[in-house]
Amino acid sequence: MHATKKLALGVLGVAICFLAGCSRHSNDERYILVTVNSKVEYWQAAQAGLTKAAAQYGVKWDVRGPDTYDPEAEVQEFRAAMALKPAGILVSVADAKLMRPAIDDAINAGIPVITIDSDAPFSKRLYFIGTNNMNAGVKGGKRLVEKLHGKGNVVFYTMPQPNLEERLKGYKDVLAENPGIKIVEVVDIKGDAGNAFDRTQHFVGVKGAEKIDAFVCLEATAAKRVAEAIKRENATNRLVIAMDTDQETLNLIKIGAIDSTIAQKPFTMAYYGMKALDEVHHNKVDLSKDYSFDSFAPFPSFVDTGSTLVDQSDVDVYLKTMQESHSK
Repeated sequence: MHATKKLALGVLGVAICFLAGCSRHSNDERYILVTVNSKVEYWQAAQAGLTKAAAQYGVKWDVRGPDTYDPEAEVQEFRAAMALKPAGILVSVADAKLMRPAIDDAINAGIPVITIDSDAPFSKRLYFIGTNNMNAGVKGGKRLVEKLHGKGNVVFYTMPQPNLEERLKGYKDVLAENPGIKIVEVVDIKGDAGNAFDRTQHFVGVKGAEKIDAFVCLEATAAKRVAEAIKRENATNRLVIAMDTDQETLNLIKIGAIDSTIAQKPFTMAYYGMKALDEVHHNKVDLSKDYSFDSFAPFPSFVDTGSTLVDQSDVDVYLKTMQESHSK
């Protein structure tokens, strides 16, 4: 009888806790994502991941950062986020040198920081969640070599951002073994896809041995404008390789205006990242310690969320998945 009474009281206690919303989480907990170009489709996907994780845990979330590519404004937004004393911050780093002091200050103040998408490896951030960008560049480089049959001139569109620099290195590593392909120019679009459009209009007019055979875009916005410029100039036999899987890019692959793109997982980065911050927040660790050489570290140094090359053979799968996610 005594045991039965104790069991009943235990069940009652669990039921009361469930009904009262007992949890290690508090609705005062806030997790913040900081990025540049915060309104582009790529970061809307990341926001959806952050939102889903926050809803599962019953915590608050926020996305902060300039609408444009403005690394200094991103640092200001990061420091504004710090002032709110959140449970943790995710940040995609536009300029590692500029952001490093802010990240270090957050860690010193006891605020966990995890980088996603673009890293600041020399900062005190806990670890990085995102694409292995060198591998992404290698995948694109192999596609470039295959489609050009090992010979031709190529232009790259990029920006001085850590993840894009790693992608470019991946491409260059592949091209180093294929000397028949020449990099004519690496164009810094300065956060404005219109610059890619303008330079493409110039390049498609070049004839003869200097003709540009391929355009490679290392960030999400440029390829659409490159494809538009090629169409306006009625240029033919030009290869365009994109980055990321927004709706317009996928549609252009479907009709053949863009050859292929490298797909990333921004939803996963933010979804997993928020849960990782929550784990750190609720299982206090010494944030000041450097765990990079610790075999018993409580977390990894890098979580690879994966990347995939998408072309006409499988673009419909990505379009269907996108449509399903929008209908939910």
